[in-house]
Amino acid sequence: MTTRRDFIKKTVAGTAALSLGSIIPGFGANSYQEILGANDKIRIGVIGVNSRGNALAQGFAKMKGCEVTYLCDVDSRALEKCQADIHKISGRTPKGEKDIRKMLESTDFEAVVIATPDHWHAKAAIMAMQAGKHVYLEKPTSHNPAENEMLMRATLKYNRIVQVGNQRRSWPNVIKAIEEIKSGTIGKVRYAKSWYVNNRPSIGTGKVMPVPDYLDWDLWQGPAPRVADFKDNYIHYNWHWFWNWGTGEALNNGTHFVDILRWGLGVDYPTKVDSIGGRYRFQDDWQTPDTQLISFQFGDEASCSWEGRSCNSTPVDGFGVGTAFYGETGTLFISGGNEYKITDLQGKVIKDVKSNLKFETGNLLNPSEKLDAFHFENWFDAIRKGGKLNSGIVDACISTQLVQLGNIAQRVGHSLNIDPGSGRILNDLEANKLWGREYEKGWEIRV
Repeated sequence: MTTRRDFIKKTVAGTAALSLGSIIPGFGANSYQEILGANDKIRIGVIGVNSRGNALAQGFAKMKGCEVTYLCDVDSRALEKCQADIHKISGRTPKGEKDIRKMLESTDFEAVVIATPDHWHAKAAIMAMQAGKHVYLEKPTSHNPAENEMLMRATLKYNRIVQVGNQRRSWPNVIKAIEEIKSGTIGKVRYAKSWYVNNRPSIGTGKVMPVPDYLDWDLWQGPAPRVADFKDNYIHYNWHWFWNWGTGEALNNGTHFVDILRWGLGVDYPTKVDSIGGRYRFQDDWQTPDTQLISFQFGDEASCSWEGRSCNSTPVDGFGVGTAFYGETGTLFISGGNEYKITDLQGKVIKDVKSNLKFETGNLLNPSEKLDAFHFENWFDAIRKGGKLNSGIVDACISTQLVQLGNIAQRVGHSLNIDPGSGRILNDLEANKLWGREYEKGWEIRV
């Protein structure tokens, strides 16, 4: 039976194929090749360059056929540092702007990389598409499920090429691992699990202080409902743990691995979602769980789970981060890096695939620079040649939405029943209040 999700996936893919390279309305792929010129360079603007965005900007600046021409950040220190870092790599200093609205008016770039806080992801991506730019969007795709639907509509409407930063979809040995699962190497898989562990310190109780002169606090909040007082424990990382801006460890790291679970199991939206956990380790301003177990049921076909421990770094099955697929004849483990191993039912290792390209566990900014280049190149191929995206907007929105549903189940304190065709929550007024959000006046998202 064709579901709404199938229709969207096929339509987005088909529409993107028709419009590849269409940077300017009315120009087709051939015209885009002319625009690129003999050097075939794709000019990039990066939005949000404090930490991960700086790492991405440097990664793109090192890519052949790419030039980072523009940077945008509401923190003048981050902007100036990234400009200097890119100059060291390329010998050129990108233009800088703090206001995304002014930046997107520029014709100095054809595509944008978005590495803002989560509450900005969907808004910035849609604004970029409306400005005629292709998009590389860091995960998660959005702050809430309603924004996933907006993103898919926008991709259809504006015919842009949108790659999401689930970069493991492009890592060679992870691709091989998924092929092993799908070819039946470990037999039929009905259950898989994923996990992420860390030992994060307390963020304490924030003190109200004047907004630093290097920061535009209003622009930083953007579409989110306003928090008037600025506190010293909000930025630039701890926003992850506040519901107004962040989505917790579940989407900070869980999105990557739930995406791998979906990919390996060949499933989309679940039929039921549960979550248990809480903020256990410290009594501080941290709002999201530091310990969380989310489970997903896919009818009678399969189930999977994600375990997040932000304040206890004891590994699972020897890995601090990873996934495990339990088949009828064996188990396949994918660590956080570009490697996997297969064991038989007695736990004996029968295949162990390693990689010289390593994932640096604990590196919060750029743990996989050389590996990420595979994902960047896949996006470039889609823009230039019509290649298939490894992490297109529909698949990425589905993976993001699974973990968002887990957070909703956690916050309301009960299981959610889900329509597997649309991903919508069924018959639950309390949970559906968290489906979307109110936006600051003037910052509403419109497609």
